Amino acid sequence: MAGDSITDDRGEFPFLAHSEPRPGQIDMIRECRESLKKNGHHLAAAPTGIGKTAAAIAAALEVALESTEKPHILFLTGRQSQHKIVIDTVRKINSMIEGVKRPIKVVDIIGRESMCEVVDVQSGRCLCEQGSSESARGRLKDDVRKFILEYPRHVEEIVDKSKTWGVCAWQTCRSAVKDSDILVCDYNHIFAEQVRESSLPSMGVNLKNCILIVDEAHNLPDRIRMSMERVITPIIIRNAAMELEEYMGTLENSAMKNSSSNTMQSLEEVQWAFEVIKLLRLKLGDYFRTLHSQVSDDDEIIVSVQEFTEKIHQACDEFEGLVGQMKLDQNIAIQPLIQRSQRLLRLSEILAKVVIDTESEEEASEPDSHRISYIFEAIEKFGKTSAFCMVFSPKGKEGKITTHLLDPGVLSGEIFAMCSGSILMSGTLYPPEMYADILSLPKRLTTKTSYKSPFAGERRPVLIAKDVTTRYNERSEGMWNRMRSHIQALIDGSEGHIAVFCPSYRLMEEIIGDVYFKGVKKRVESRDWSKDDIDKIVAELKTERSSGNRILLCGVFGARLSEGIDYNDGVLGSVVCIGIPNPPPSVLSNSLKQYVADKFGKENSWRYTVTQPAINSILQAMGRPIRSVEDRALILLLDKRNGDRTYTNCYPKSMKMNATNDPKTTNAFARRFFRRVKRN
Repeated sequence: MAGDSITDDRGEFPFLAHSEPRPGQIDMIRECRESLKKNGHHLAAAPTGIGKTAAAIAAALEVALESTEKPHILFLTGRQSQHKIVIDTVRKINSMIEGVKRPIKVVDIIGRESMCEVVDVQSGRCLCEQGSSESARGRLKDDVRKFILEYPRHVEEIVDKSKTWGVCAWQTCRSAVKDSDILVCDYNHIFAEQVRESSLPSMGVNLKNCILIVDEAHNLPDRIRMSMERVITPIIIRNAAMELEEYMGTLENSAMKNSSSNTMQSLEEVQWAFEVIKLLRLKLGDYFRTLHSQVSDDDEIIVSVQEFTEKIHQACDEFEGLVGQMKLDQNIAIQPLIQRSQRLLRLSEILAKVVIDTESEEEASEPDSHRISYIFEAIEKFGKTSAFCMVFSPKGKEGKITTHLLDPGVLSGEIFAMCSGSILMSGTLYPPEMYADILSLPKRLTTKTSYKSPFAGERRPVLIAKDVTTRYNERSEGMWNRMRSHIQALIDGSEGHIAVFCPSYRLMEEIIGDVYFKGVKKRVESRDWSKDDIDKIVAELKTERSSGNRILLCGVFGARLSEGIDYNDGVLGSVVCIGIPNPPPSVLSNSLKQYVADKFGKENSWRYTVTQPAINSILQAMGRPIRSVEDRALILLLDKRNGDRTYTNCYPKSMKMNATNDPKTTNAFARRFFRRVKRN
């Protein structure tokens, strides 16, 4: 890490991006700082407006730059909009410390596919530098590296500069990381094992000497679970066999040109894997047909990991029984027998090395052999624990088996125990002790705080409609009409744009669909919206506001409009949350509930897996309109269950709820609020 010692001249908070700390920010900086000094982990349930990004960076910089080890700070976020906020925050810090301390150096990296125009699948090289001469390339890269480190740059600036100078932005950014103080990147750089093991060493970063800042940390458990999901079908097994055969041909050609012992050994191993996967394809075809006969078209069943693993061993055993009878081309010897305990890992390693030719860039997806490799590795690591499960679904031509990691803590626990300390923060990291449990944070080194919202209740009142619900057995057209009446009442009594969020696209279509609402133009989120469509939303809302028009923006909990967009400048006046987005029942959710009950107690099972994640999705949506202390907004919850004890226990204790029993009351409440409370 770049570094000379930086002295504390600005009082207690030398690296705060603001001239004055905000309410709640002082406590967060102090608590983060104290935790990091002990190589600890601090969970901050920090509401919007507290300035959590600035607080986390201020605390981490102070601890890192005072340390003799000079650890890297890795700011991890899944949102590109947050990348910009971090870079702007570091710019403000540098303006505050100018002339007193050296500037903070930061590198901003996003996915390679967004930084490189074309990547060659076989070589792994990009074509970014085709236009530059080899003799000048080193000097040009040095110049771009200096450009990156001399001033905090948004990644778009780096990409533009690199294209102009004919160098690869992705490679150059990675080479600059070792000399930086802060790296802004995606969760995958740390929490996806294959990415972590390849990216950190090449950037000169050691996890043991890193402070992690995890933004929107409420998403981390699901991100880790999703990274472990893989699908296996008979067709995928067939494709893996074909890829092995093609790869074997490549190695044979190489062996003819250079018959080294390493090439010959690789060829023997690949041939062994090819024969085993061919036999496995037949066995899994029969197995899938058996599973298919046990379920109806809409059902799913848990697959025995032991039973599935036994199919792999049967394929290995059958091939070993045929070894003596096989007549091999070119007198190539078969790979010696592999012990049962080493088979899965060896197959995984061989499949992971497969390289195939593709005709075009469009075909350059992950090879099926790599997917199978990942599944075999996961079974080897977690298959004997209850944290891992496999689910069969009859959907598709032959059905599919999906692998799931129920416990993200088996991965995250090791990572947090290894790093120099961490800050996990979110406006909906609530309750923080639940996330400490789920992510297996070291108990003795973990602190947790729910910070009070800087917004007084009168600037963001919450109104529960007690006469409506999306509970399945109470759904009807009459219920939907009552909800529509509440929405129209809010429109009539309020100012500004209104966002409406539903539990699913299907319910959004049923309730909002083709319905006409007086006084607003509707914009309905689509599954097909691109990133560009999403990026244009806030600008469109501001333009329409300037023209005196009002928008009813309709989206889905957990989708793009309800998370990840910064509705700044008070562009939203109200938010309507329809229903409670509880996950639908499934064999996977039942397995997850049982696992949580076994590990954290039966009393936590339902809350950890169903009610709390659902309420946190609502809290995320509720936080969309309040982005600064000047903002004000009215929140309308269209489901009476929000007032039930099961769900009220999931809301922050400081949140006060008001009640409405009909649209007239909703209208009157809205009129009073917008008449009394103005945006500052």
